[in-house]
Amino acid sequence: MLKRLVQTATLLLALLLPAAPVFAQGSLSDSYSGDELVESGREFFGSAAQGLASLVERAVGQFGQPNGYILGEEAGGALIVGAKYGEGTLYTRNAGQYSIYWQGPSIGFDIGGDGSKVMMLVYNLSAIQDVLGRFPGVDGSAYIVGGLGMTVTKRGPVVVVPIRSGVGARLGINVGYLNFTNQPTWNPF
Repeated sequence: MLKRLVQTATLLLALLLPAAPVFAQGSLSDSYSGDELVESGREFFGSAAQGLASLVERAVGQFGQPNGYILGEEAGGALIVGAKYGEGTLYTRNAGQYSIYWQGPSIGFDIGGDGSKVMMLVYNLSAIQDVLGRFPGVDGSAYIVGGLGMTVTKRGPVVVVPIRSGVGARLGINVGYLNFTNQPTWNPF
């Protein structure tokens, strides 16, 4: 059953995303290499970063080098209907660092709660405002105690790839969105 949920989530993501790689705008000096991302992730995730390198390599292999990334924390829960809240820092080479918040509702065959450290790779970011707003996606979770996972969300040309290292108990698959804002809010919509 669990394997089938993960396969279904993977299939839905493949159908929702373009087949061709999406590369970061700007020159290569504006983007982050896979090695830089892995090193930042290791410093941030600490001992939970064992599988981080393979997930970063997979994202960079599919989408190219991101021109921004977010390091933060989030918490969420669901009983068919769920919500997720997070906060972090958006890092860019040319525009500096910005505090960013996200929240979003979800609905699906999903039960449990979790808390996660998150690294989000951001592609095709031409201005900080491009990442603000709603990014729809499909998410699947299957772990007891802890786990590491990657999802993909897209709005227009901007692609956000959250890589999570979570603690909690969660099982299911859901559809929802992440709403990125520059101010915290309790409203998940």
